[in-house]
Amino acid sequence: MAIERAEAFDLLGTMVTLLGPALKPGDQAPAFALVSNDLSPVTLERFRGKPLLISVVPSLDTGVCAIQTNTFDKEAATIGDQASFMTVSADLPFAQKRWCGANNAINGQTLSDYFDMSFGLAYGTYIKEVRLESRAVFVLDGAGIIRYVEYVPGARQEPNYGEALAALRGLLS
Repeated sequence: MAIERAEAFDLLGTMVTLLGPALKPGDQAPAFALVSNDLSPVTLERFRGKPLLISVVPSLDTGVCAIQTNTFDKEAATIGDQASFMTVSADLPFAQKRWCGANNAINGQTLSDYFDMSFGLAYGTYIKEVRLESRAVFVLDGAGIIRYVEYVPGARQEPNYGEALAALRGLLS
């Protein structure tokens, strides 16, 4: 049975329920199984050894989600291979691939949680009522310890890019 969080998420004027724990800095990052745009499985283990910024969005095909994904994609280009960047949504991998091509988003990786929502349930971003992800940002160090967390309270609100990127840059050697 998934944990229902006390905090709700504002999904376009409707308060919805988040499932999963509310993670915090210092927690070990939970395992997950996501699907890449070529339908191959991706787990947290792929990202061990260097810092990772995880951007979570409800759907790439919405305005704020597109802004968030493009913002972090541009930052990924400036940081290069010192860190990894990924965006998680419940969009199908085919839709993610189409969106990345149409938006020239080539510096981070988009990964889908559509199959079993293992990421959303492990990271506390699963929206119970509509089977989508809420908006959030996580920064992990190379050992998989969470160093920064932001659960954005609503779908129309952007995350604090400056704080997330400062946390990530603080981990770069």
